[in-house]
Amino acid sequence: MKRYYPWLMALMGMLVLLVSNGLTVTGLTAFDESLLAEFGWSRSELKLRDLLTLVLAGWMAPFLGALIDRIGPRKLVLAGIALLAALYAAYAHVHSLLHLYLIHIGFAAVLVAAGLNVAVIFVSQWFHTKRGTAIGIALVGTSLGGMIFPKLGVKLMETMDWRAALLWETAIPVAFLLLALVFMRSPKAGGIAPWGSDHAADSAASDPQALPAAPTLPDLSYAQAMRTRTFWALAVVAMCTFFSIIAASSNLFLHMRDLGFEPAQAGNGLGVMFGLAMVGKFGFGLLADLFPPKRVFLLNIALMAGGGFLMATMDVALVWYALILFGLGWGGLYTMIQLLAVNAFGLTSAGKILGTITLLDATTAGLGVWLAAKISDVTGSYAPAFQLICGLLVLALLVATLVRNERASSVQSA
Repeated sequence: MKRYYPWLMALMGMLVLLVSNGLTVTGLTAFDESLLAEFGWSRSELKLRDLLTLVLAGWMAPFLGALIDRIGPRKLVLAGIALLAALYAAYAHVHSLLHLYLIHIGFAAVLVAAGLNVAVIFVSQWFHTKRGTAIGIALVGTSLGGMIFPKLGVKLMETMDWRAALLWETAIPVAFLLLALVFMRSPKAGGIAPWGSDHAADSAASDPQALPAAPTLPDLSYAQAMRTRTFWALAVVAMCTFFSIIAASSNLFLHMRDLGFEPAQAGNGLGVMFGLAMVGKFGFGLLADLFPPKRVFLLNIALMAGGGFLMATMDVALVWYALILFGLGWGGLYTMIQLLAVNAFGLTSAGKILGTITLLDATTAGLGVWLAAKISDVTGSYAPAFQLICGLLVLALLVATLVRNERASSVQSA
């Protein structure tokens, strides 16, 4: 069991993101129509909640990133999930826009303490080799959340009102919190060597399938990383693509309803997008262990751009094809940005480095949610929003060609 414990931790990383991202970013979209009907808010007023969450999460990320580097991810995950349970219970009693916005400010802390960066760093600590596959497994959690929770919300509201449904969903973070307390460990605390480490290789020396130790490259400091072209290339790609991802996914339910789809079909649309993103995260993470990660990265952005173009046509017959391309590309991209950053700069300052990228991409992602809804309010259509998404994805594809492994480059130039 100890030999394969790192893979159990990859699954724990997946569950962290399943709960934190699934309940805060995508799961709430199933309740949008109920909130709009009860309170009479405009779509842009409602979606401003997501702008607050994502922008504040971005601005918190560098500070909590330094905390990750200092105290480790486990304590932050436990605190974040506990806060999520409390906020979901409060959501069931929301009574005004101010109340809604305050809850979503709290969700920002959840996304930083138990979100993407923490999960990636936690899983990366457990792997010296096969890191792409492991990160891909962990990031499947965000897609599973997008598949499960919107459909769960729709299903619950068939037999109860939206407030009762939210109270029932509060049990999910509570259950995961208990699971994390029992199983979630760091390599030092667990006394188990990371996968592919010297210790693991030595202990398996008699096994002909034993993995070789990963080559050692010097980690870059935060200041060194900030001076590289790769850092800023990854930041620009993340800003363009996360604007596109969150703008599309957070408005997809309402967009499909505008096109004439039934609520269950719109929920299935989210399920298709997130389901294929799940396939992309694992599949492209696995490919990145077999082929140059940068090539996989470029392919992911190209797939997303193709899906965005089809969505911008507003052709009902092309919606499902658009979701297939967009979902697959998005899933792989989600994995590759994290993998390329960790590989390029190392783990020593990963919390601050990923936190700074998150500050930038979360700001644009939050803007994307609100701006797409505002465009719909003003023009009566999401078409201009998807045209904007296409342009940003083409820009991301061009900038992505500048990414390189900075640790390897520093050794070669020394």
